[in-house]
Amino acid sequence: MANFIALIPAAGTGSRIGEAVPKQYLSLVGKPMIYHALHALYHTVRITRIGVVLAPDDADWERYDWSRFDDKLMVMRCGGATRAESVTNGLRSLRVSGSIHDQDWILVHDAARPGLSVTLIERLLDQLAEDEVGGLLAIPLADTLKRANSDNRVARTEPRERLWQAQTPQMFRAALLLNALQNAPEGITDDASAVEATGRLPRLVMGDAYNFKVTYPQDMALAALVLQEK
Repeated sequence: MANFIALIPAAGTGSRIGEAVPKQYLSLVGKPMIYHALHALYHTVRITRIGVVLAPDDADWERYDWSRFDDKLMVMRCGGATRAESVTNGLRSLRVSGSIHDQDWILVHDAARPGLSVTLIERLLDQLAEDEVGGLLAIPLADTLKRANSDNRVARTEPRERLWQAQTPQMFRAALLLNALQNAPEGITDDASAVEATGRLPRLVMGDAYNFKVTYPQDMALAALVLQEK
């Protein structure tokens, strides 16, 4: 029987948010940001293990108490220069240790999406557990899209029909995901892109606007409001 295993790549520096510490450790409602993603994944009963991929020189992780997650938590200091490298290295490490098998489901989630809920995770598991490919949380685009020219003037308006904004977790079988990432073209920005490059079509599962990615300083205040409401 396949297991459901979460993987959080957390080796980045979060340079766009302009803080001295990596984004995943910024304080959000009294906890480091990554705590909130861990909390949702930990309280999803069907998820048996949670792997966190840190940079080899990460000096911040040990500053916090993670003991409440100990029975599911696996920490790996094998992060790479890119998200794809970190996920690939994490999967390799889990495979070498015997912690995953080829048919296990891997749910890759961004540390900087603190608005994840157990309800969203359960929806993803329910809709993809029997899927041939896997898929991801996403939401249909609601805003009008403008493509700019080199002078930052509108070159044209892009049709938004059938366009979705990708979120995480993104869920694929371990062997499929690792093979896709190891052979992925340069410049991919998420796991689904690597799987798409193999010719497969990941399924889109309705996400939630609260599950947004904290990228810029102003996003912190919005994330705090979301968490306080929850």
